[in-house]
Amino acid sequence: MAIESVSGNEKTIADAVENALRAYPHLEVSRDGDSVVARTNLGRTERVILAGHLDTVPLPTVPGSRGTVPPSWDGDVLYGRGATDMKGGVAVQLALAATLTDPTRDVTYIFYDHEEVDASLSGLGRLAESHAEWLRADFAILLEPTNGTVEGGCNGTMRFHATTTGRAAHSARAWMGENAIHAAAEILVRLRDHSPATVSVEGLDYRESLNAVKVWGGTAGNVIPDAATVEINYRFAPDKSVAEAEAYVRNLLAGFDVVRTDAAAGARPGLTLPAAASFVAAVGAEPKPKYGWTDVARFSALGVPAVNFGPGDALLAHTDNEHVDAAAIRTCLASLRTWLS
Repeated sequence: MAIESVSGNEKTIADAVENALRAYPHLEVSRDGDSVVARTNLGRTERVILAGHLDTVPLPTVPGSRGTVPPSWDGDVLYGRGATDMKGGVAVQLALAATLTDPTRDVTYIFYDHEEVDASLSGLGRLAESHAEWLRADFAILLEPTNGTVEGGCNGTMRFHATTTGRAAHSARAWMGENAIHAAAEILVRLRDHSPATVSVEGLDYRESLNAVKVWGGTAGNVIPDAATVEINYRFAPDKSVAEAEAYVRNLLAGFDVVRTDAAAGARPGLTLPAAASFVAAVGAEPKPKYGWTDVARFSALGVPAVNFGPGDALLAHTDNEHVDAAAIRTCLASLRTWLS
């Protein structure tokens, strides 16, 4: 955590991780850009992936913030950027990689760059395209913060621009124009009155959400606006494909000019598969759904069932007060060590 690693600045921490891992003869270490992969090759019948990203969001700008770099301790609580998202999980990966020389399953440890920025820059996405063989496995665990609870799969996400057009006129003679912002009111009414679904997928209940997240339009204080746009975010359950989710939104907003600007499919939980079921049993807590999108979806797209499981409270991620309890990291480490031993 003392190595500042805001997205785009991961080289120093990737160097440190690579150098540390190459000291262990039981690991085969590879690197692509600022992503580092270490593998055991013991000929086990199953292979699992433990994955985590090395980058963080930018440092806090509020004076006196404790969630920054360098980190600091307050008793058994560690404050600093990345404490929960997700250097705590990366610490667990590193501890296991260093000490677990004879696991019951072969393990691939993936440390990747550019998670906190545009998906097109993702280090994990780059590995999937350039080195798909490094990501072959029977099961994957993404050590994002989940408070030590298994969170299966994830919702998908997509964004849209819904645009209305009008006719510009002087605001003193408004009747000569058509107000595009007023026309956008119907979009907001439909979104306001929409009841988001809760969808059960393989025993987990995924709550959907469909919301306006940004509105803009107009040119000046004395001009009737001739265009307005509402940006919309849809979080959809993993029972839907991207095409099905898009069709759902277009049906709700029928009659409006709607353009999809971004989309990422969700991931089904896959908790009934042997490796996943044994891991859930080892953790012992009731699994929960993941409402937000995470990189488990990338593994799912490769045919690798994946879950989120890591130390720390996700609600503290990206905050000026980011912190994690040392006990949470040790408990996560113990659960994984027991399962893999």
